[in-house]
Amino acid sequence: MHASASGPVAVDTPERRRAHRKLLAAGLFGSSIEWYDFFVYGTAAALVFPVVFFPEATPFTATLLAFSTFAVGFIARPLGGILAGHYGDKIGRKPMVVLCLLLMGVATFAIGCLPSAGTIGVAAPILLVSLRFLQGLACGGQWGGIVLLLTESAGPKRRGFAGTFGQMGVPLGLLLGNLMMIAASLTLSDQAFESWGWRVPFWFSIVLFPLVVYIHNKVEDSPEFRNLQTEVKEKRAGAATVAQAPLSEAVRKHWGRILLGAGLLAATNSAFYVGIAGFVSYGTLDRTAGGLGMSQDVILASIMATSVLMPLVILWAGRMSDRLGRRPLILVGAGLLMAWAFPFFWLAETTSGPLLFVAMLISSTGQALTYGPLAAFMGELFEARVRYSGASLAYQLAAVGVSGFTPLIMTAIIAQTRSTVGVALFLIAMAAITLASAFFLEETNPAAVRNDPAAVPGRATTVP
Repeated sequence: MHASASGPVAVDTPERRRAHRKLLAAGLFGSSIEWYDFFVYGTAAALVFPVVFFPEATPFTATLLAFSTFAVGFIARPLGGILAGHYGDKIGRKPMVVLCLLLMGVATFAIGCLPSAGTIGVAAPILLVSLRFLQGLACGGQWGGIVLLLTESAGPKRRGFAGTFGQMGVPLGLLLGNLMMIAASLTLSDQAFESWGWRVPFWFSIVLFPLVVYIHNKVEDSPEFRNLQTEVKEKRAGAATVAQAPLSEAVRKHWGRILLGAGLLAATNSAFYVGIAGFVSYGTLDRTAGGLGMSQDVILASIMATSVLMPLVILWAGRMSDRLGRRPLILVGAGLLMAWAFPFFWLAETTSGPLLFVAMLISSTGQALTYGPLAAFMGELFEARVRYSGASLAYQLAAVGVSGFTPLIMTAIIAQTRSTVGVALFLIAMAAITLASAFFLEETNPAAVRNDPAAVPGRATTVP
C-alpha cells in the first residue's frame, strides 16, 4: 500500500509564483488571527476568567474551573478536524478554510460580549463553554485546510518552507494576543480591566471577516485537489479520485500513521502549553497559594519576546526540512525539549525575568524545530484523496490528548506535590513519545527524493 501525493506537479511560472506569494501571505495572516482568537482565551483564562465567571470559588478552584473551560476547546478540536477533513476531502480545502475562519471570528467576538457571572449567574459560564466549543470546532478544522492549501500549491521542493506560513501563525497569534492583553491591562485600572478591558482583545477578531471575503473571492483551491476533481469529471481509468468516505478510508488504511502523527506533536504541544498557560497561572499565583508571586507583565513579556523569535526558527526548520528531510529536525527538537525539561523550571523558579526569558527561549527553539516541518510531513504521510482527514485527525488527537489538559495536569501536580518535578517528568514523557513516533515513521523526503529534481516527497511511502 502506498500513500500517493497524486496529481501533476504544476509548472513554475512568474504568474504562479506571484499567486503563491499572495497565498502564503493570506495563509500567514489567516492562521495568525485564527490562533490569536484561540490563544487569547488561554491568557484570559489564566488572568481574568476566574474572577469574572467563577467569583464564588476559591482562587485555586476558580483557576481549575477556568482552565477546564479552556480545555473544552481542545475537546472540540478533533470533531472540527473530522468534519472539516471529511468535507475538505470531498468538496475542497478552500471552502472549509473560509467556513472555519468565519466561525472562529463569530465565536470569539461573542465571548467578548458575554455578561459576567455577577450579572446573569450560572448562565455566564455555560455560554462561555458553548462559545469555547465553537472556537474548538473552528480551530480543529482550519489547520488542515490552511496548511494543505499552502503545501499542495507549492513546488515539490518547497513544501516544508510553504507549510511554515501556516505554522508561524501559532507564535504570531500568541504574540498578538499577549500584546492586546498587556495593552489593556497597562492602560486600565484593575477594576476596569476585569469589568470590560479584557473584552477588547476578543472584539479584535472582527478583522477576520475581510480575510474571509478575500480568500473566498481571490484564492483558488489547491492544484492537487482540483486534479482529483478533474479525474472525477473525466472518469480516468485507475485514477485516484475524490474519496466518498474519506475519514473512514483514512482510519481504515492509515490508522498507524494517524496515531504516530499525533505522537509527533506530544513534545511541542505539552511544552508550549506549559509555557503559555500553565506557567502564567503558576507564576502569577501568590506564594501563599503555592505559586511564585511574579508579575504577570514580566511573564507575558517573556512569552512575547520568545514569540517574536519562534517564527524565525519555524521558518528555518521548514526550509531545512526541504534540504535535510523532515525527521532530523523533529528528532533534534524533541531531544532538546527532553533535555531542557528540568533546566526550564530551575531557571523559571528563580523568578528572574531574564532567566525566565532564557528558559522560554530554549524551550521555544525545541518546539519550533519540531513544529516547523510538521505541516509538510503530516500531509506527505497521506494520499491526496484522504489527506485532509488523515492529517487533521492526527493533529487534533494530539490537541485533545495533550494540549488541552496540560495546564490542568500542571496545576494539579503542583497543587498535590508543591513541586514542579512531576511537571518536568511529564514533559520528558511527552518528548519520548515524539521521539518514538518520529523513529517509527518513514522519512517522506529522503535523500533519493531530495536529490532527484523530478521526485515528489511522499509520493511512494510504505504504510505502517
